[in-house]
Amino acid sequence: MDNQRKEWFEHDEFWENYGPVMFDEQRWAEAPAVAERICKIAGLSEGCAILEAGCGPGRIAVELALLGMNVTGVDLIKSELEAAAESAADENVKLNLVQADLRTFLSPNNFDCAVNVYTSFGYCDTMEEDCQILKNVYASLKDGGCFILEGTSREIAVQYFTPGEWFDRAGKTVLTEFTVEGAWEGLRSRWILIDKNNGERMEHTFVQRLYSAVELKRILQEIGFKTVEIYGDYDCNPYNETAKTMVIVARK
Repeated sequence: MDNQRKEWFEHDEFWENYGPVMFDEQRWAEAPAVAERICKIAGLSEGCAILEAGCGPGRIAVELALLGMNVTGVDLIKSELEAAAESAADENVKLNLVQADLRTFLSPNNFDCAVNVYTSFGYCDTMEEDCQILKNVYASLKDGGCFILEGTSREIAVQYFTPGEWFDRAGKTVLTEFTVEGAWEGLRSRWILIDKNNGERMEHTFVQRLYSAVELKRILQEIGFKTVEIYGDYDCNPYNETAKTMVIVARK
């Protein structure tokens, strides 16, 4: 990817400014429960090897390590990995942190479980690149390994669509605007941050490709996963009109 233009998510500057807004106190507070549910869903025991594909600042990875898991966190952004290392040090746990592109990262037959959570999927330039990430995850799992993918599906995006909102967070006033790309093929997000101390303004726009849950199920089955289940939360409640998110559990 070095000779190609960088995607928005490849820039450290974006995460340095927007990371504290996206990963607020509520997101950190829910992490222990999410980690516990991941371990229960995947049937993990102490010492199991887990890959967090797109670990960010280590929110989930650290909690998994605290539960006794052997965690490898992969992310493209150096500043996010540095934040994850600091979080791990604060909690006195060990993380294996790797700076790599998920479109190319492979560790064949190495993990009992892989996770990609908090709507971290669907941002590549093409569907083929998105699918390559899923293929790499599949190849990196041991036989019988479990992949948990959590995020915003097309159905969830439609049901809870809002044109925008504003709020104060991390010392900034945040304004968001959302518009639909194509026939609900993607969701365009425009984020405007205004520093409450000096009034400095920054703006960024990005698009998340939207997949329906059954579309992702089909893709995962075609890649080779033996079973693919779809839930509406980490408690494995039905994925129906009351679902707030999409949790896919695929087993190799």
